[in-house]
Amino acid sequence: MTAPTVPTVQTAPSLRSPRSAGSHGSAGSPDSARSSRSGDGRPGSPDLLRSVFRQHAAGVAVITAQDGARPVGFTATSLNSVSADPPLLSFTIGTGASSWPGVRDSEYLGVHILGEHQRELAGLFARSGADRFGEATGWEPGPHGVPVLDGVLAWLVCRVVARVPAGEHRVIIAEAVAGDPAGEGRPLLYHQGRFNALRD
Repeated sequence: MTAPTVPTVQTAPSLRSPRSAGSHGSAGSPDSARSSRSGDGRPGSPDLLRSVFRQHAAGVAVITAQDGARPVGFTATSLNSVSADPPLLSFTIGTGASSWPGVRDSEYLGVHILGEHQRELAGLFARSGADRFGEATGWEPGPHGVPVLDGVLAWLVCRVVARVPAGEHRVIIAEAVAGDPAGEGRPLLYHQGRFNALRD
């Protein structure tokens, strides 16, 4: 089934503010410290972005869709709440990902918040070529036929409202239409390239 056309948004050019001439403070002054923090860091690059975000602890989700007759899904650490009213969320997916055709063509998607007991599931859905919906994965069709995973902390079924180009990725914006927040356990986190349990 081909999803209805949803709006796309053109990406904006990068805006960088040049440092003003004569704004350098003397060594050791507060102005100098601020200048060092704000203007003398490493130049922007893919490596810099990756290095900085390795320091960012993110929740772990699995996104699912029905791609024709087969379920598809992938692990995402880019999930964000966008708006409470209307109830919108966002995540990103690369256009080279095996799940992209299903996400591109589906009107409805599943969003699952993983618990710390689901590290193996997170790894399975992150691994290229894995049988993500094999015997090791408990799931069933949910609202609108979307695959809903067993044992998660919470899940939503969402209607896609926009697919926004962002380099070789797309930012998917979707509206929650059904779900269940009542799972038990603590959230799984992604930090320093690993899936981690939340520590007290």
